[in-house]
Parts: sequence; structure tokens; C-alpha cells
Amino acid sequence: MAAALQTNIRPVKFPATFRALTKQSPAPFRVRCCAVNSAGKKRYNITLLPGDGIGPEVISIAKKVLQQAGSLEGVEFSFREMPVGGAALDLVGVPLPEETISAAKDSDAVLLGAIGGYKWDKNEKHLKPETGLLQLRAALKVFANLRPATVLPQLVDASTLKREVAEGVDLMVVRELTGGIYFGVPRGIKTNENGEEVGFNTEVYAAHEIDRIARVAFETARKRRGKLCSVDKANVLEASILWRRRVTALAAEYPDVELSHMYVDNAAMQLVRDPKQFDTIVTNNIFGDILSDEASMITGSIGMLPSASLSDSGPGLFEPIHGSAPDIAGQDKANPLATILSAAMLLKYGLGEEKAAKRIEDAVLGALNKGFRTGDIYSNGTKLVGCKEMGEEVLKSVDSQVHASV
Repeated sequence: MAAALQTNIRPVKFPATFRALTKQSPAPFRVRCCAVNSAGKKRYNITLLPGDGIGPEVISIAKKVLQQAGSLEGVEFSFREMPVGGAALDLVGVPLPEETISAAKDSDAVLLGAIGGYKWDKNEKHLKPETGLLQLRAALKVFANLRPATVLPQLVDASTLKREVAEGVDLMVVRELTGGIYFGVPRGIKTNENGEEVGFNTEVYAAHEIDRIARVAFETARKRRGKLCSVDKANVLEASILWRRRVTALAAEYPDVELSHMYVDNAAMQLVRDPKQFDTIVTNNIFGDILSDEASMITGSIGMLPSASLSDSGPGLFEPIHGSAPDIAGQDKANPLATILSAAMLLKYGLGEEKAAKRIEDAVLGALNKGFRTGDIYSNGTKLVGCKEMGEEVLKSVDSQVHASV
């Protein structure tokens, strides 16, 4: 997929997305409080949900990186690993056990690997791995999903778009996560008066659901480049008409943010035509699901993109946006960088540990600057490595920062 990429890459800084993430305070979200041990180190409880497919592989690496970066900043972690998705189905017969929900709610943050696989595709809906993920989001009340999409200078030629289109792309999708058509009722499959099966779902949003995600988006935009594009389908859908009305009304509270509106079909086109026009995008659940995956390919690989799902209070849920990739599971081919960067978002957004988060972000850049690439981002002139070796290189980069600062 990638074109030739030179190995003599000069060290560069993270683009604005990562700088903005570092600058952003967790407001309007509440950072979890930590315990302090006898040695004066802060201690957090983290629930790990490896899940299915490549999930266990990438979570294992991210855990090590978290521990290493934390130790250098006086932070300790207590990890508890719990089943979810297909792994939970095989173990206890449901995709989200009560014990997993309890552990997640009692923790300071949750790090998820991936969910799903061919093995469970024919299960009834309530016994599908993906149902467990939706239930987890609802249980944690994580309504705001932040998905950055940044074209790193080292990977600009890995993008499927032309260099002049992809270079410099730095956007954030703020997706509403616990409402809309994925959760709306009524829903189901029934037989109509003609004896024909009919499937139906409901796209529904209450004013308070729109207002709270819009506020998150406005706050995010004002800490980035001050531009917010609200994406809807207000020319067709009543739910979108209300969405646009509420977002427009809130704009008066944020005079420093430039608000625009765009229909979702046009937004999908504009993302591949001129992605640099976007700074922050706010949209509903289903549109955000689709657009953020589209945006991921601008960066070169879905294996590079992290995400943070946050609530008003309580632990956040942090996960890579890639799937479980069962076709490469257990083959040491997965790209762990999205999960590692999700761990950085966990530190930043979930715990307020920005120095430790920056260590991880810089370590990822360090490994890329040395030319290491997994298969999804490989190009001529770079070194092809597996999941484990990429993780080891990131760990080395975390360590090297200590030596450089002494």
C-alpha cells in the first residue's frame, strides 16, 4: 500500500493533534483520583480487556509501555485483566459478564484491545461479541468518543491519498457514543401484514444528549485551531434537524470557535477531497463511526489510530479503533501502535498524567524515526518488524528519553 519511504528521516515533533491533546485539560471530564503509596508514588487501578483476535497481543505490549512510562514519572499501576466479547462468550456464555462491568466501574481507567471474530458471526445478536462492547459503553456512560486522525510526517507516503492531499492532515472526530440509532427504540425484526420480514431501528436524540456532546466538541475545538464542523443529515432526518438547531444555539457560548455545518454525504466526500479543511468534527453515533474509519485511512493505516471514550465522571474507556483482525491473530503481524497511543490517551484524558503520556507519544515517534514498520505501514527502505519487535522498539525509545534527559 505504501510508496517508497526514505530511512534517513529527521526527528520531528508531533503535529498539532498530539500537541493539542497534551495542552488540553480533561475538562469537562473529571480526572480520576489516585492513591499514593508509602514511597510517594501515585497508584492507579487499570482494567485491561484484551478481548479477541489481536487484542491480547496489543494489550500485552501496551501494558508494558504503560508500566515503563509510568515508572519514569513516579506512577504505578495495578492491573486487572477481565474477559469481554468472544473471549467472555467462550468462558461464561455472555459477551459482557457482570464481573467485568464491576471491575471496569471500580477502576480508574479501562484499556480495551479488540472485540469480535468469525467464530461468533452466526450467534444471535445478544450473543455477539459486539453487543458486549455496546453494553460496556452504556454501563460506563462514556458518551464522548474522541478519535484523532493525524498524518505523521514519517508515514505520509503510506496514505492512500496523494502526498499533497494527505500531508499535514490533523483532525479530531468527536463522536456521540451512547445514543442515536445504535441504542434507539423501537428496534427489531417483525413480520408485516403481508407476511414479509421487516427490520427497523430508530435514530433518536434528546436535547441534553446533543448539548453535552456539542459542548465537548466546542471545548476541544477551542484548544485546537478554533474550527468546528457539525455533520448531520438535516435535509432528511428530523433527529438531525434538532441536532443542527441545538449545536447552532450553543455556538453563542463559544464566540472564539468558528462553527460550520455539513451534510454527512458531503463530509464523506470532502474528507478524501480536501481533508485539511477540517479541524474538529462533531457528529452522531452512526455518522461518527463511518467518518472516523474513513479518516483513519488518510493516515495510512487504521492500525495507527487511538481513541478515548469519556463520561461526565467515572472511568474512561480507551481503545484502538481497529478491529480484532482474526486473520492475523497470533501471527505477530499486528500493529500495536494504536493501542500504545490509546494508552497515552488513557494517561492524558483518564488520569491527567500528561508527562507520562508525552513519553509514550515521543517513544512511538522514536521507533518510527528509526524506520521500524509493521506490515500495514511498511514501505521500501524501511525495516519490517512484527508486533512484538515494534513494541520492544517503543520500549527502548521510552528508556532512551531518560538517558537524554540526564
